[in-house]
Amino acid sequence: MTIEFNPQGVCSRHMKIDVEDGVIRAVEIQGGCPGNLQAISRLVVGMRAEDVVERLEGIRCGGKPTSCPDQLTRALRQALPLEKAQ
Repeated sequence: MTIEFNPQGVCSRHMKIDVEDGVIRAVEIQGGCPGNLQAISRLVVGMRAEDVVERLEGIRCGGKPTSCPDQLTRALRQALPLEKAQ
């Protein structure tokens, strides 16, 4: 499954996430801080989407109520039947 997502409230403009059997296979993020987003993308490849949500959900960027990692979790939640991380 390929998830196409347009983040809100952050510098990145578009996310494309490939998920197969609940595991993230590829992540492409346009806009935002290139080095940080490349690192995040590489780190989450091979992880279960549920685990990514659990680790990254709720992260804030500066004074913003969200961040690129948090927006990634929103994209995953929108497309996958994940339970709310505690």
